[in-house]
Amino acid sequence: MTGLPPVPPRVEWTDRVRLSRDYYVRVAGNDYSVDPTVIGRFVDVRCGLTLVTVACAGVPVAAHARCWDQRQTISDPAHVATAHTLRTLYRTRRSTGPTTVGEQVGVRPLSVYDDLFNLPPAPAEASTGAVA
Repeated sequence: MTGLPPVPPRVEWTDRVRLSRDYYVRVAGNDYSVDPTVIGRFVDVRCGLTLVTVACAGVPVAAHARCWDQRQTISDPAHVATAHTLRTLYRTRRSTGPTTVGEQVGVRPLSVYDDLFNLPPAPAEASTGAVA
C-alpha cells in the first residue's frame, strides 16, 4: 500500500439543472429549497458529505445541511417567504392589469385583402348585402 495523498480528495456530487417553478432541487432523494428569484435559470448544485449548496452564475442562492434520510423536504424559511411575496406580487399585477373593454382595433375594408392577393373585385350584389 502507498501513503495517503497530502491533500484529501474531493468527495462531492455536482450537477447543473434549470430551477423549476417549485424552487426545489432534488439531491439523493431529498428536496432542498432554493431562492425563488432564480426560477427558470440554470443553477449549479454541489452535494458534499455534510453540505448541499446551490449557486446561480457563481452567486450562492442556497446552502443546507445534508440530510441522509430519504424523501425529505428541506426548506429555508427565507425562501418560503420570498416565494410567498413573489406569488402575491404576481396575483396583484394580474388583477390590476388592463381593464378596458372593447379596445379599439384598426378595421380595414375587405378590398385591401383582394388587392393584396390579386383577387378580382367582388360582384356588386355581393358587396351591397342584398338578398335575392
